[in-house]
Amino acid sequence: MSQLQRIAIAPSQRTETQIILTSEQQHYLGNVLRLRGGDRFIAMDGQGHWWLSQLSTALNEAQILEAVEIHTELPIPVLLLIAMPKGNGMDEIVRQATELGVTDIVPLISDRTLLNPSPQKLDRWRRIIQEAAEQSERQVIPALHAPVNFPDALETWNSANSTCFLCEARDHHPHLLTLLSSSTLPTSPIILTIGPEGGWTETEIQQAIAAGYQPVSLGRRILRAVTAPIVALTVITSVFESIPQPSETV
Repeated sequence: MSQLQRIAIAPSQRTETQIILTSEQQHYLGNVLRLRGGDRFIAMDGQGHWWLSQLSTALNEAQILEAVEIHTELPIPVLLLIAMPKGNGMDEIVRQATELGVTDIVPLISDRTLLNPSPQKLDRWRRIIQEAAEQSERQVIPALHAPVNFPDALETWNSANSTCFLCEARDHHPHLLTLLSSSTLPTSPIILTIGPEGGWTETEIQQAIAAGYQPVSLGRRILRAVTAPIVALTVITSVFESIPQPSETV
């Protein structure tokens, strides 16, 4: 099953027994993957559902053979607030954050943010997220939110209903791993916030603390803006996935 190609579909493409394929999907399955009528693939709606499907001879639709039960998501939602780095760094961030299990990605405009992404850039990031979700066997395709100013983000995503961490450049704060390992694991959604090149300003740090964010360290070294979110998400993923879930208990 794991060797079958995975294709993300919109819920509107599926009926009870069939999936209507878009022209882009037909091209990808037939011309890129060289699949033919009768070949099987996995259709995923990005909302937690998978179906084993069989391609029609005309390649324009597929028959649903059976639902597939698989659990690849973290046991808790993780939302990434990420100050956009310059250049193409966000390409790398959204791809690897998707592979590591985030449920939402919110591009931040901070005091030191230089990037002002175009609608085309946002569409590119969404395509990268979808491709990464298919490749890494995600059940859920992470949502990419519109860029938002940091103070506005704090009003929307704060400690009212979440466990919030603000990653800082230096190690004079508790390490993220220490906080996750030394106390009861969070049961509310985790909000992870990563700063831009040059780090957060002191004003931004105080704003985050006032919103209920716990400043945390990721170690003794200074990490690049594209490295820090991957390190932090790896810590979170490792901690939660090292604990057997009820469905995994023998």
